[in-house]
Amino acid sequence: MTEQRSAEKHLIIFTRYPEPGQAKTRLIPALGAEGAAALHRKMAEHTMSQARLLRGDAVDIEVRFAGGDRAQMQTWLGSDLDYHPQSAGDLGDRMSDAFQSAFDRGAKRVVTIGTDCPDLNHSLLTTAFQTLVTNDLVIGSATDGGYYLIGLRYMIPDLFQNITWSTSIVYQQTIAIAEKLKLSVANLPMLSDVDRPEDLEKL
Repeated sequence: MTEQRSAEKHLIIFTRYPEPGQAKTRLIPALGAEGAAALHRKMAEHTMSQARLLRGDAVDIEVRFAGGDRAQMQTWLGSDLDYHPQSAGDLGDRMSDAFQSAFDRGAKRVVTIGTDCPDLNHSLLTTAFQTLVTNDLVIGSATDGGYYLIGLRYMIPDLFQNITWSTSIVYQQTIAIAEKLKLSVANLPMLSDVDRPEDLEKL
C-alpha cells in the first residue's frame, strides 16, 4: 500500500486528548484537573477552527496527538483530519519526525503549531505559508521565550537538536542554529502561550 502524498502546503498541529489530570497539568493548581482539561479543549477547538479556514487554500491538515486514541480524537475534533500519534522522544524528536514524514510525502512547505496560543489565527497561518516561498524558516516567538509556530521548506534536522525544551531560551537557541546554518528567516509577531497560572490573565 503506497502512503498518501501530501499537498504542497502541510499544517501539523500538536495537541493531546483533553483527559483531566493529563492535559494542561501546569494549570491544575489554578483551575483543577477538570478546569485545566476544559481550557485545553477550548483552546484546541479554537485552533482547529482557524486551521480549517486554510482548506480553501489547498493546505493538508495533520494532527499529531498524545493521550487517547485515533477514534477518540476523531470523535472530539472530527473525522475530516489526518491523525497520527506523536512519536517517541523529546519535543524536538517528535517535531523532527513529523516534519520529515510530511516532506517524505511530497510537501514543499510545512508549518507546525501547538494549541496553546489563543491569538494564533488563520491570517498568521496564511502569512507563514506565504513567507516560506522565499525563506528557509518561518518562526513565531512566544513571550515565554519559546515559539508558537515553526515552518520549513525543506528538512533541517539541526533546528530540533540540542535545544533546551520548555525553557525561556528555546527561541534564542533555535535562531542561533539558524544563523550558524545561514538560513533565511522570517519572523512572525510575538504572541503569548497559555501554559502556566500567570498566563491565564492573557485570556
